[in-house]
Amino acid sequence: MAAPSLLNWRRVSSFTGPVPRARHGHRAVAIRELMIIFGGGNEGIADELHVYNTVTNQWFLPAVRGDIPPGCAAHGFVCDGTRILVFGGMVEYGRYSNELYELQASRWLWKKVKPHPPSSGLPPCPRLGHSFSLYGNKCYLFGGLANESEDSNNNVPRYLNDFYELELQHGSGVVGWSIPVTKGIVPSPRESHTAVIYCKKDSGSPKMYVFGGMCGARLDDLWQLDLETMSWSKPETKGTVPLPRSLHTASVIGNKMYIFGGWVPHKGENIETSPHDCEWRCTSSFSYLNLDTAEWTTLVSDSQEDKKNSRPRPRAGHCAVVIGTRLYFWSGRDGYKKALNSQVCCKDLWYLDTEKPPAPSQVQLIKATTNSFHVKWDEVPTVEGYLLQLNTDLPYQAASSDSSAAPNMQGVRMDPHRQGSNSTIPNSISDTMNSTKTEHTAMKGTSMKNRPDLKASTDSNATLYSSLATNASNHNSCVVDVLRKNEGPHTSANIGVLSSCLDLRTVIPETSVSSSVSSAQTMVTQQTIKTESSSTNGAVVKDETSLTTFSTKSEVDEACALPATKISRVETHATAMPFSKETPSNPVATMKAGERQWCDVGIFKNNTALVSQFYLLPKGKQSISKIGNADAPDYSLLKKQDLVPGTGYRFRVAAINGCGIGPFSKISEFKTCIPGFPGAPSAVRISKNVEGIHLSWEPPTSPSGNILEYSAYLAIRTAQIQDNPSQLVFMRIYCGLKTSCIVTAGQLANAHIDYTSRPAIVFRISAKNEKGYGPATQVRWLQGNNKKAPLN
Repeated sequence: MAAPSLLNWRRVSSFTGPVPRARHGHRAVAIRELMIIFGGGNEGIADELHVYNTVTNQWFLPAVRGDIPPGCAAHGFVCDGTRILVFGGMVEYGRYSNELYELQASRWLWKKVKPHPPSSGLPPCPRLGHSFSLYGNKCYLFGGLANESEDSNNNVPRYLNDFYELELQHGSGVVGWSIPVTKGIVPSPRESHTAVIYCKKDSGSPKMYVFGGMCGARLDDLWQLDLETMSWSKPETKGTVPLPRSLHTASVIGNKMYIFGGWVPHKGENIETSPHDCEWRCTSSFSYLNLDTAEWTTLVSDSQEDKKNSRPRPRAGHCAVVIGTRLYFWSGRDGYKKALNSQVCCKDLWYLDTEKPPAPSQVQLIKATTNSFHVKWDEVPTVEGYLLQLNTDLPYQAASSDSSAAPNMQGVRMDPHRQGSNSTIPNSISDTMNSTKTEHTAMKGTSMKNRPDLKASTDSNATLYSSLATNASNHNSCVVDVLRKNEGPHTSANIGVLSSCLDLRTVIPETSVSSSVSSAQTMVTQQTIKTESSSTNGAVVKDETSLTTFSTKSEVDEACALPATKISRVETHATAMPFSKETPSNPVATMKAGERQWCDVGIFKNNTALVSQFYLLPKGKQSISKIGNADAPDYSLLKKQDLVPGTGYRFRVAAINGCGIGPFSKISEFKTCIPGFPGAPSAVRISKNVEGIHLSWEPPTSPSGNILEYSAYLAIRTAQIQDNPSQLVFMRIYCGLKTSCIVTAGQLANAHIDYTSRPAIVFRISAKNEKGYGPATQVRWLQGNNKKAPLN
């Protein structure tokens, strides 16, 4: 974690949708990228459910139905998959609840749940300010505040330290309450404390940690309950213990419990007997406890002033949510003046990255031309941008030289023989085969312009980092996102890829959709859409077990209004396979990638980039990238160099968040096109017929002359492929001028079925002109999840 002075808080200042009114005593949980908020109060208790999409910066009110619970505050609120449980809380002044409700977020359906009472003893009494923590299939209830008076207007508080276990049924419903028998000294009664559960990796039993709270005075004690032995203990800690507090939040990320905010004693205040007429004081102090070493670390002390409004102001009764390694804080009260009987609530939303982001996946090729690449990589959650870099064996000019001068290209070629991976048998592919995949992904959601924090990229140059610069917009239409690397002139690529990049099934994630996706339906994917938005009910969840994916083909067809004719589900790739004997193959002595300096392509908001230039390093500099607490590099001051034809370039990418640049991805290598070869066939379709299947395609949109013939290939079973599944072996099944062919049942019987992701049969189709064969389009014909023979 960064030093206290280097914490890089971000205030979310640009969002859309109905923002909830400010409040305190509310609770929040996260389901993937959604922050779901319920209850709380400020001039009345709130009873609506609010959802904030952290990817699109959009607030919305889902259309809930069923047994909708009354509004409550200081309640228990936990999330198990896509269901949420609400227990207890204050439903009106002086009247508390002990009712249990379940929300199925996949359908926004509420249900009142009636657990069985304990076999011995009474069920939990009505209460507020308790802790309610989930681990496995059990919720653990501890403490809280009860009202001893039957008259809600005559509040007689009673602090609790009882402990209950609630067993859940799988998916929906509960079994009942039980009262575990515990060992050791039980923590003193309290309310408005926190409780988190943590289990050390690879060893140890799960433990619940209770910190702070209120019992007439604020507390700073830490208690540990071993959930296997049910033994209470007070761990000895090192470091500076946070001030006594209540109404704070505790959040676990990794092995750290982060404590933020809350009510703390005034300086000089007697903690045991607080003056009755004093003004309660909130704090913005921020600490964490390493749960493995039991050591406290102060990140923001209580005495640190914030004159620049660079972090959340003091507050209590707020909510905190963890998404990835990012902490979100929303609302809460920032004080209470007894003399005026008034309170002031915050309405701001903040987040803090607690760790640098992980390395993205390898860079993947979407399209290539003679002087550009369109590339992508898998999205990394909760990041603010990506730094893309390249290097090349090409002796590019020094930064002090004239960058407009074309480099000397004579004799500079990648050795095509050092990168071969897939094998062939007679009448099959005989040169380098490198592949990049076209994903046909059917989904609803918001476009990439809704990503927070960075300006959208509008041209081939990188867009510089700019925090929270774009507004999110509601995008209600259905989107079919397709990477069109199997269409158009940009797919005619003779690419040189390192052999480690050739395993299609490990380098490139698989996504299945309905086939028969025509060019009219295709568009470039800008992000993986993680939620759906509509004007009626916000995030529509299609599957209880998966908030973000469609689980069946029928859902995809229905959701995205694809053609009613249901053909086979396919996946397409653009696969560069230079067949031509004219392809230059004279190798030159090349440096290892590590010996070349990496140059910035730029910083990109989303996970795609069009690369036609890169920035030259200043003399004597190893890197021009300074991200994190320093400003982004000013690329306008740097000279650029264009990509050139027939040249290999190595790429790597790193994600950026508030902690800085994370580690770089593994290296990928691609080669710009050599002019004159045809593009890849497009719009591949597969349909069943009596003889087997009918395979058809459209001619390349950039034939670069007359197409002389097409070849279609089928990956077949061999002993070699069984020993090394990443080494596909192809057999030519068609050669001719027609843009379709029949693949017989006999041929399909010999097909290799790839089980590394979704089972599929693999085809490749390429076109030949006067100069030779161009890149192939690869198609994966999905076979379902069984191991039956094709066509069954």
